Amino acid sequence: MKDLGIYRKNGQPTTVFCLVGPTAVGKTALALELAEHYEAEIISVDSMQVYRYLDIGTAKATPEERRRVPHHLIDIIDPDEDYSLARFLADAAAALADIGRRGRAALFTGGTGLYLRGLRAGIFDLGPPDEHLRAELARRLTEEGASALYAELQRVDPASASRIHPNDRQRLLRALEIFYHSGTPWSEHLRRGKQNALLPDRVPVIGLACERDILYERINRRVDSMLAVGLIDEVQGLLARGYGPELPPMQAIGYRHMVQYLNGSWTLEQARELLARDTRRYAKRQLTWLRQTSGIIWCDQQDHTSIKRVIDKNS
Repeated sequence: MKDLGIYRKNGQPTTVFCLVGPTAVGKTALALELAEHYEAEIISVDSMQVYRYLDIGTAKATPEERRRVPHHLIDIIDPDEDYSLARFLADAAAALADIGRRGRAALFTGGTGLYLRGLRAGIFDLGPPDEHLRAELARRLTEEGASALYAELQRVDPASASRIHPNDRQRLLRALEIFYHSGTPWSEHLRRGKQNALLPDRVPVIGLACERDILYERINRRVDSMLAVGLIDEVQGLLARGYGPELPPMQAIGYRHMVQYLNGSWTLEQARELLARDTRRYAKRQLTWLRQTSGIIWCDQQDHTSIKRVIDKNS
């Protein structure tokens, strides 16, 4: 496996690779196997696993698994703290540098698409939104129509216009808002962000896939397992600590379902069925997003030998 030259210790580059996929596809088990095989440490790419006390519902690696392989960006904030993409990227950069100083490889793994995109494309900060500008562009869209605003975008930011469908009103408005708010085309912001991205394009990104019915059955089994090992007690403990149901992590899949059961709104069977349904829907959204993301090398989640071959070939 060739080194990628991201961070260095004593002149030697650090090997970096990524493993992504929908929830319950089998990322955790494979990540442990790959980390041990390549002498890597794991950096979590999961927006929920950053929270302390949310263990079962977020399917964190167990303490035993974390003793086998060091994990980063797990249990780093309390449930009532804010966490953003910018903070994730700063934390990921620090973890990657720390791993590199020890001469270890780094394996990014998780299913939060926004975080993955940030790692590979960087971010840019426009500051607070201009609500007056946003309202004015929305008014113009209604009065002048999408074709007029699209023609305007072609003049001020032809690169963005080339990748936005003329009928994609949301992105059309976003592109014009960015240009008029910052004076710089959206495409230029993206180019600058890409230059500062933590992970360059040469870092291999493996996507785990399996048949949809198999994935859905894995999700159903996971839901039953979570309930069996104490998800209800976990949510009760969070509420007892003062973490109310209005907090963003308590609104996540699994946690909001148990809150509804505990407050008497749903029976346990209703909560279980809706948790399984919503998890399946979430996995479908993850797959859709990831399938639309360029540069991911898709592999069957059971074919570990081929996955290692792909990593060796592309690293």
